[in-house]
Amino acid sequence: MTRLIDSHCHLDFDGLSNRLPDVLAAMAANDVAGCMTIGVTLEEAPQVLAIAEAHEQIFASVGVHPEYADHQEPDVETLFALGQHPKVLAIGETGLDYHWHKDQPEWQRERFRVHIRAARLLNKPLVIHTREAAEDTLSILKEEGASAVGGILHCFTESLAVAEEAMALGFYISISGIVSFKKAEQVHEVARSIPLDRLLVETDSPYLAPVPYRGKPNEPAYVKHVAEAIANLRQISYAEVAEASSRNFLRLFPASATVLAPRVGL
Repeated sequence: MTRLIDSHCHLDFDGLSNRLPDVLAAMAANDVAGCMTIGVTLEEAPQVLAIAEAHEQIFASVGVHPEYADHQEPDVETLFALGQHPKVLAIGETGLDYHWHKDQPEWQRERFRVHIRAARLLNKPLVIHTREAAEDTLSILKEEGASAVGGILHCFTESLAVAEEAMALGFYISISGIVSFKKAEQVHEVARSIPLDRLLVETDSPYLAPVPYRGKPNEPAYVKHVAEAIANLRQISYAEVAEASSRNFLRLFPASATVLAPRVGL
């Protein structure tokens, strides 16, 4: 049976970084073949890259999260240099967050544009965070030509209409443990409706643990519960979700295929 890939986690965060051997062992025991650990600041990029360098099945992204206002500001040159690392698959986590920044600051939009420009220079996909900012997120993706590289809208909680517009730009939709929550009706609709060839699964660990671990620290091994919830919603087998999501990850990130394709069984 095809194994899973966690498309988005934060292995350098407290609760995971200090117990990596146990985290990796749990991944293996739960048929999780690999993961992408996501950068959120430039200051922490060395730690993110060190984790990826030390473990064959772990890949990385580099970027500055839109919630992080008081950190080193990225420029295209810095992101381009970091993005050339062989274990870096993507640029991000980037995007817009108008929940925490309700004044919709221009610095946040400009930072997003910088990431897209770096991704295009590198010809590497983007990892997108969008919260209460779907219209501006999609507009900037279009204006900056992000369809040339595509990427992931991660931890997707927007409407099916937003998902469809993002997919039209060449993006994949990554579903997190929220899909296992009973009242997450909008996420349920998206998980049921999007084409299987645009679906990815993630934990966003150490956050958003799926049922039956909701409210506890999350980890990549729990991505199997995300896949199970999606399979139940779509009324298909777990194996179909595992094969589709892993195949999609390898298609979006071909640089990972040499390592991960044999591990997932594709």
